[in-house]
Parts: sequence; C-alpha cells; structure tokens
Amino acid sequence: MTARRTPVRALLAVLAFLFAAALPQAFPAVARAAETGHDVVTWAVSADRLGEGVADRGYRLVVRTSAGGADLRIRLTNAFGDRPVTFDSVYAGVQQEGATLVRGSNRRLSFGGAHSVTIPAGGTAMSDALPGRLPAATDLVVSLHSPDAAGPASGHGMALQTSYLTQGDHTAQESGDRWSGTTGSWFYLDSVSVRANASTGAVVALGDSITDGWQSTADLDRRWPDYLARRLQRADTRVKGVANEGISGNKVLADGAGQSALNRLQRDVLSQPGVRTVFVFEGVNDIKAHTGVTAQDMIAGYREIVRRAHTAGKCVVGATVAPFEGWSEWDPAAESVRQEVNAFLRSGAEFDAVTDFDRILRSPYDPERILPFFDGGDHLHPNDKGMQAMADAVDLTALDCA
Repeated sequence: MTARRTPVRALLAVLAFLFAAALPQAFPAVARAAETGHDVVTWAVSADRLGEGVADRGYRLVVRTSAGGADLRIRLTNAFGDRPVTFDSVYAGVQQEGATLVRGSNRRLSFGGAHSVTIPAGGTAMSDALPGRLPAATDLVVSLHSPDAAGPASGHGMALQTSYLTQGDHTAQESGDRWSGTTGSWFYLDSVSVRANASTGAVVALGDSITDGWQSTADLDRRWPDYLARRLQRADTRVKGVANEGISGNKVLADGAGQSALNRLQRDVLSQPGVRTVFVFEGVNDIKAHTGVTAQDMIAGYREIVRRAHTAGKCVVGATVAPFEGWSEWDPAAESVRQEVNAFLRSGAEFDAVTDFDRILRSPYDPERILPFFDGGDHLHPNDKGMQAMADAVDLTALDCA
C-alpha cells in the first residue's frame, strides 16, 4: 500500500499527536477547553461476527479519522464473542506507510489505569484518554494483541482498507517488519473518539453496502461518508465527526448480514459520543429480498428508528432508496415497493430532513436504473464518482440541526 500522506503532513500530525501528559501544565488554556468540551466520535464501524479468534495474534488496524480533538479514546468490542477475550497490549500511532508508523508516534493505551483489559462475551471496553491532540483526517493506526482470543471474533468484515497481522506481541514496534500478514477487515475495534469543543457534533451514517463503500476504490477512503467528512472539514459547521455504520447486505427489519438496523441502533449509533444527527440510508436489501416485505412494513421500521433517535435527543435525516434495475433481484414488484417507500420519505412526514439519493443517482433516461456514469458495474452500487455525488447532495445545514 502506498502512503496517503506526504512526509511533511505526517510529521505535522505526529507533532500534534505528541502533546503528552505535560499538556495541562504547558498549555493550560487548551486543558481548560478540553475540560469544558465533550467526547465526539471521529471514526466508527459496525461490528458483526468475523470468523474465529486466534490466540497470540496481533492486529495493526489502519483507520482515517474525521473530527480532530484531544484525548483520544478507542472502544474495543466483543459483541459477538461467546467467551471473554483479553487484550494485553494496545497502542495508537500514526501511519507512515503500510504497517510502518511515523517514528515517535506509537503510544500505549490503558483501560481503567491498566495495560490489559478483559472484555466479557457481548461486551465492549472504552480505553482511558490518551493525552495530546489528534488532528482531523489522520491515518490513525491501532495495534492490539490478544493472548487468548478464541471462538467467534467481533469486527467489521468489509473494511476496504488494508490492515496488518502478525503472530506474537509486536504492538510497541513502530517498524512494519514483523507485520507481514494483511487483512481487509477491522478486528475488535469499533470506535474512536476525541475530546472536542462543546459545540462540536457528529453524524452517524446508518446503512448497507452502499454506505459501507462497496465498489469504491479500496485504501483511498472514497465511500460517500468519507467524501462527506471532507466536506464537513472545509465547511463552516459544528458537525465535524462522521461515523460509518454501514454493513454490506444489511436490512432495516431483519437480521442476516449483521443485525438489522433496528436491532443494532443502540450499540452502533445511539451509544456513540457526541452524535447530533442520524443519517438513515437503508431499505434496498429488504425490498429486493422478495420476503413479502411491504412498503408499510418499511415505513413502520423507519418510524421506529426515528422515534428511538428522537427519544435519545438526536435529529434524523432520511435518504431515498436508490435505483437498482439491472441487479439480478430487481423486478416490477420490488420497484413498486421502492417507489412507495420513496414517496413516503420525500413527504418529510417523520424525518427532520430528507436527502434524495434516488434523484441524484438515477438516469434521466431510465429512472429505474442508476446513471451509467455513477454505476460501479453491478447496477446497484455507485462508483467513486457516484459516492462523491451522494456526499455533495447532503444539505450540511440539515446535519447541524437543533
């Protein structure tokens, strides 16, 4: 994998990241700002079952942050494990190239003051804050080692990002020499947050494979939420964090490819810190599955998501279901449900705002199909250009709602 940062930019990121424990004494104004701020999610993914855990394996996981802030914290997950799992060494650093970290950036994380943490089956664990400032859009690397992992592993399968594997504990090393294995999944890590100004918030994209980024270019962060994060960084808005909670194949109503949107809403979305808005873009997998799901079933599911998010004090933006004629499961009956669902979504009856992805992606000559210029090749998933067009269509003021 090629480096995504110039040496100068990487050095600047490290210098910011290395404001260590002396920060409160050396920079009291910054310390007071952190104390009056709050935690905001800067990166997140949805966990699912991810094969079998392997004892004495190390993972070097590469993620791209969105919001910048101080006092980085990570969340490890054993949500789908059937036994406790221990992590005896966890570090965070900045990527230089591949598995190699920028010199001096790798720092050890603790959990309740200890270097080791054991997470029960079904549980999660949040690290202690790591003093220092993490800039926006940092290629963060979390290295973790488990001496006893076994049974179902928890993580995110389709990362579209190269991460690295090793046997034994090499988490403290900044060299990539011992990290010869690669993986396209994120194991055990499901969230990263930072301490930001009290006015800073985040948006969570709740979705399926389109949100997960399928058909976008791997290792270049070209999912539509990535493009959205870049827009937010440039914009005069208080929303800076973006969490991508898409799962390929996911449905609103039924478990299968991950738990349904309804069943994972609390863990994947509402539990994330600093979330101001939930962006819901799901439904095509329910519709094309031909299980008898009706538009009214879908509408009831959307209403339940909105109700629960509103109860938690979040705003909710809905998105219309994109066209998919040409995909093997398309037929006129499914198209009829899609049109009825989209009519409901456009009505604005439940959501605080609506983004019309159907209008953005469809062909003007054949509106039941995705525009060929945006088609990733399978007539369902947009390519990089389509992903960018989706992000560009989002009204940023709707994300920064009261």
